[in-house]
Amino acid sequence: MEVVKGPDNNAELISQWIVSYEKDLLRLCCVYLKDVTLAEDAVQETFLKAYRHLPSFRGGSSPKTWLVRIAINVCKDMSRSAWFRMFRNQVALDTLQIAASEGNYDIRSALVAEIMQLPRGCKEVVLLYYYEGFTQAEIADTLHVSITTVHRRLEKAYGLLKKALKGGRLYEA
Repeated sequence: MEVVKGPDNNAELISQWIVSYEKDLLRLCCVYLKDVTLAEDAVQETFLKAYRHLPSFRGGSSPKTWLVRIAINVCKDMSRSAWFRMFRNQVALDTLQIAASEGNYDIRSALVAEIMQLPRGCKEVVLLYYYEGFTQAEIADTLHVSITTVHRRLEKAYGLLKKALKGGRLYEA
């Protein structure tokens, strides 16, 4: 991904963030949008918005937390479009893979399908906690909710997923 240099020389910082966080954001956006190409567009839009709003970044949270918040908002915006709603019905989760230099990330379609059916708040905390490895405090900061709310949403999501997937084997031994 090439960075356009601006008059404020923030390009180096954005370049470092791209190297550090691009794969994490791509995974998050891919699971959220269920499409690799759309996820790549969302990640690019995320870094573009971060570059534009870098002067407003106060450093109250980590850069990753800030970028994840931007990425979630970009994904929400993309998923609200009429085109996306029509396209989403045509994409099979079984075809979803994210190729990375370390190998392929196969997304278990049954689990992902159930996660994507969760209420929005539960879905977000599951993605951040289990897919991105955020702590509950980092999730609370990212989503602008209390740690108690994050904990309750995780418990609710666990219960809903357990009920939905009961009797099925997600992982082969």
